[in-house]
Amino acid sequence: MTGGGGAGSPGQVEGSACEHCLRRGMLIGLLAARIADELGSARRNPSAVLALDDERLVAALAGADKRHEAQRFLATFEAAEAEARVLAAGATAVCRHSIFYPTRLLQLPDPPAVLFTKGQVERGFATLARGSAVALVGSRQASPYALDMARELGHGLAAAGITVVSGLALGVDASSHVGALEASGFPVAVLGAGPDVVYPRANVRLHERIEAKGLLISELPPGQRPFRWSFPARNRIMAGLCEATIVVEAAEGSGSLITTDFAQDLGRVVGAVPGPGGWARARGSNALLRSGAAVITRTEDVLDELSGIGVRRKVHDEEDDEGSPAEGGGSEHAVLDALTSGGGVDAACQATGLGAAEVRALLARMEDSGCLHRDVLGGYARGSP
Repeated sequence: MTGGGGAGSPGQVEGSACEHCLRRGMLIGLLAARIADELGSARRNPSAVLALDDERLVAALAGADKRHEAQRFLATFEAAEAEARVLAAGATAVCRHSIFYPTRLLQLPDPPAVLFTKGQVERGFATLARGSAVALVGSRQASPYALDMARELGHGLAAAGITVVSGLALGVDASSHVGALEASGFPVAVLGAGPDVVYPRANVRLHERIEAKGLLISELPPGQRPFRWSFPARNRIMAGLCEATIVVEAAEGSGSLITTDFAQDLGRVVGAVPGPGGWARARGSNALLRSGAAVITRTEDVLDELSGIGVRRKVHDEEDDEGSPAEGGGSEHAVLDALTSGGGVDAACQATGLGAAEVRALLARMEDSGCLHRDVLGGYARGSP
């Protein structure tokens, strides 16, 4: 894995991506325009193309002129030169043979051979490995209500220790990232361009903030402009990284719905924020609800869905956990005492001074560890971790 900024740079990692994976990543960049030609203007799933090996990809995409160039590239590829290009952009390359590569992505039928990243790279991949992640997606031309909801959900999830993942687009994506940043969370942005390319330009400041406080990820190498196909390709990465994908607002045919298709294929949780009946801007997200997606009206609804699949809350900080329930963590004991004495979430909030979102996150953690379980009447009882 290449480490941007030289040895000892904050947030970077040492080592190199393997030659095979790095060559693959650079080949995708070389053939990006040809992939666009192959997929056409329709919003098509790029997975069938991206799942091809190097030689078949070249044969399928490259015309006579481009095929010779691509074959020469494969035959003469120099890993050191490619690494130098990545380093020059201040980026890092993480290949799927690295211990840092997110294991959840390996469930995709076409996991990216290499992820090109910028930001707090080592901390970011450690956070994704040990914590829970939720993708918040939706329309670029979102309503004021959707923008507020995205910001609130991003803030609430980040405050509960959940990694907020989105695509750094205008509208819902940007608001989700802002909410996570406001809660001092660790935002992850998956891009449709190279990790150093700001798109759209209106988000240049937000791009800088996420690089400073979180992680930027792309399948495309540094310097690569976006293509129409690279956005659904980005969406599969977002779905792959996360246990849940939440659509805040989407019209029929919205590109954000592609993310839920990938999430459903992976067996992950899909949820949506209800919109007014008949409202064109929410027809896509409302259709998800009719087909069985989880109803999301606040942060606690997302945490309940995560709890339902046994996801534990993890903190984003580098510090060690302050004690699991079995180890005598003070907040956990207070929650246990409040709930097993017949109180509800409100009582636990009063006992601990935590917000409802944080209490529900602790509940998820304790249920997963076996220290707490629900009885047949819906109350809580102590378990045996």
